[in-house]
Amino acid sequence: MGLIYLAFLVGASGCLLLLDWRFRLFFWRDPVAAGIVSAIGVAFFLAWDVAGISLGIFFRGEGAIASGVLLAPHLPLEEPVFLFFLVLCAMVLYTGFVKVLARRRTATRKTTLGRGDTR
Repeated sequence: MGLIYLAFLVGASGCLLLLDWRFRLFFWRDPVAAGIVSAIGVAFFLAWDVAGISLGIFFRGEGAIASGVLLAPHLPLEEPVFLFFLVLCAMVLYTGFVKVLARRRTATRKTTLGRGDTR
């Protein structure tokens, strides 16, 4: 029962990676850049967590669905996995919106040019 949260995080990340693979949005578009962005994002948020923990703002709550494994005081194993999921979700959404907006611009331009506009 203690690994449910971790399993859901891994499963949700897997679903996002499948979506990413289908539309070539982030990791399947440029794996090196995606790896660098993900590493920097996770490192940033881990530093944020460590700062919050050291200031007494963040603390680990008890949960039956958590693994109970701590990487540091008040820093559970699930936290870096969650942070990766957070970065992945943000980047898939961002790159997806960029792709949709680019297609809309292209479609609008084609429609406008088809009416005799000479842009």
